[in-house]
Amino acid sequence: MKKILFPLFLAFFCSLSTPAFSADKMTLMLDWFVNPDHGPIIIAQENGYFQERGLEVNIIPPADPSDPPKLVAAGKADLAVSYQPQLHLQVEEGLPLVRVGTLVATPLNCLLVLRDGPIKSISDLKGRKVGFSVAGVEEALLGAILAPNGLGMDDVELVNVNWSLSPSLMSKQVDAVIGAFRNFELNQMDIEQVPGKCFYLEEEGLPAYDELIYVANSADIDSKRDQIARFLAATEKATQFMVNHPQESWKIFSATAKELQDELNERAWFDTLPRFALRPAALDHGRYQRMETFLFKAGMLKIENPVSDLAVDISAQ
Repeated sequence: MKKILFPLFLAFFCSLSTPAFSADKMTLMLDWFVNPDHGPIIIAQENGYFQERGLEVNIIPPADPSDPPKLVAAGKADLAVSYQPQLHLQVEEGLPLVRVGTLVATPLNCLLVLRDGPIKSISDLKGRKVGFSVAGVEEALLGAILAPNGLGMDDVELVNVNWSLSPSLMSKQVDAVIGAFRNFELNQMDIEQVPGKCFYLEEEGLPAYDELIYVANSADIDSKRDQIARFLAATEKATQFMVNHPQESWKIFSATAKELQDELNERAWFDTLPRFALRPAALDHGRYQRMETFLFKAGMLKIENPVSDLAVDISAQ
């Protein structure tokens, strides 16, 4: 009996003298409520990949989708999920933001119309109503695809539809919407049996870009480099798990909230899988330079900033 109890007492007293492991805490602001676009983040949390990297990540959906980058700029959050085109405009405005990783590595945004409606080409938008949700960035993207088709912003009527993109289109309140995600709104309209058609921005004159990115405060990069690198390593492992186990990962993800367990989210999950960044820390300098140059030449930026002001490779020392 003594032989059994002595190791137990020894372990107990050792535990009292040894400090408990403390994970580094991080706050991540999402761009919107949890949805399949956030797959690698949620899988990293559910599968314990953040914990493996010594992180305790607090994932927060925003009350206002325009707030997350501002909160990071104000030092009230460590990371935010944001959008590459929005980043270019925010850096122009002087916000201390920088891209540190990529979540979705292809465009998702599109100009969405009714498949059987009157808009057969972008030039058909003349005199029509276009719905939007995010002022500034979506207006800028719309202007960029109107110009090659001989139209300007004065040729369309902008209508703020308050995040009700596909419903406002299906009810014919507007003739088109900008800011619709092809992995969501197209599926939603198909389920509602009101099929839509997307004009893909990267096929209408815009350079290809990263739709969803992680942004940090540019003043914090040196002090938080290691934590951010570990965060990205965890989401990279999550993405690999999702690609290798699509059905299992969907079950894990959808089990986190009842509202995720429907046909729309399941369709969006599998449509988004091939679009996640397999190397979230990797930086394509040319991609950011091309978008910055494009926006500058389009008159949306006053100066052309170097890529180093916009994005960093967090793994580079």
